[in-house]
Amino acid sequence: MKPEKHRPRSPRSPSTQAGHAPRKRFGQNFLVDQGIITAIVQAIDPQPQDTVVEIGPGLGALTEPLMQRVEPLHVIEIDRDLIARLKKLHSRERLTLHEGDALKFDFGSLGPRLRVAGNLPYNISTPLLFHLAAFAEQIRDMHFMLQKEVVERMVAEPGDSAYGRLSVMLQYRFYLEWLIDVPPESFDPPPKVQSAVVRLIPKPREELHARSQEHLAQVVAAAFSQRRKMLRNTLKGLFTEAELEALEIPLTCRAEELSLETFVRLANHLGSRTGQGQ
Repeated sequence: MKPEKHRPRSPRSPSTQAGHAPRKRFGQNFLVDQGIITAIVQAIDPQPQDTVVEIGPGLGALTEPLMQRVEPLHVIEIDRDLIARLKKLHSRERLTLHEGDALKFDFGSLGPRLRVAGNLPYNISTPLLFHLAAFAEQIRDMHFMLQKEVVERMVAEPGDSAYGRLSVMLQYRFYLEWLIDVPPESFDPPPKVQSAVVRLIPKPREELHARSQEHLAQVVAAAFSQRRKMLRNTLKGLFTEAELEALEIPLTCRAEELSLETFVRLANHLGSRTGQGQ
């Protein structure tokens, strides 16, 4: 299913209204298109009893409509000026503010069935996605605005040039759905890249067939470490050529040609050989 297309509606800049200059070091590009905002909230469809966590509320484009649906809304913010603004505008009863870096935040501390959302800073989006994957068992779903190139990598299939470590590791742990394309004009200031909204839903434990996720991560990282090279070279530190042939892995193929299931098979073989991950 192709993502929806939205035209920006030329709204007024909330950053100008709020007197806050976007900070490059925090990757701040504030969403200002009301049509996009409405579409994201509709996609999330938060219910009053949900525990919703917004990463990087910024000037409140998503915060305000989310607060109308759930109470309290949890938000994680690192910018001190924006923290002060949020404290001034909203009571603790309506907004639970967690000050600090989302990359270091313990999402497990907020309980089960979390619903996580946000316009993620593009400069930390990949490590943040990996950080959140560690809390997948506590998460119900996630909806994120990301650089379109990152979403392309997330949903890429074997044989696609965008298929890589991010694709395999996220597709192993989540169902992914590309929801909406978002043009630069929907932000203030406009980023130099296209954006997109993606939904991530954790897979149930019975669909996770890797005996050790650590072994899976090890195999995937090694395979894509030099993606132009053949697997006989990139995986030689983990498997012999005889082992790869026994597992029906062509020695001349490259990492981007392997399916998720094949990576899991390699990881399980590595675990059985070392006597770990049983």
